[in-house]
Amino acid sequence: MTFHVGPYEFDHVSYDSEVDVLYVRRGKSPAAADSFNTPEGHVVRLDESGDLISITIFNAKWLLERNGRIPLTVPRLIETNAEDLTQALATA
Repeated sequence: MTFHVGPYEFDHVSYDSEVDVLYVRRGKSPAAADSFNTPEGHVVRLDESGDLISITIFNAKWLLERNGRIPLTVPRLIETNAEDLTQALATA
């Protein structure tokens, strides 16, 4: 499954329903050169070139049910695709 967040496409998706955390990653799993917490409380990891490689989205299902979307600032605001997010959360 692929998952879209703004202009980014992630090809590795994992959802932990016990703690409501969605993990999305692009490509192979290189070591992150940098990571930061978004203002919304999620974690973004960047490779050594500054390209986004993964996002950890906390309270994913709860946020989708409450808002119908999940905003992420990475460093500019982007949003999840609600259809992709619903499919990703159903994988658990």
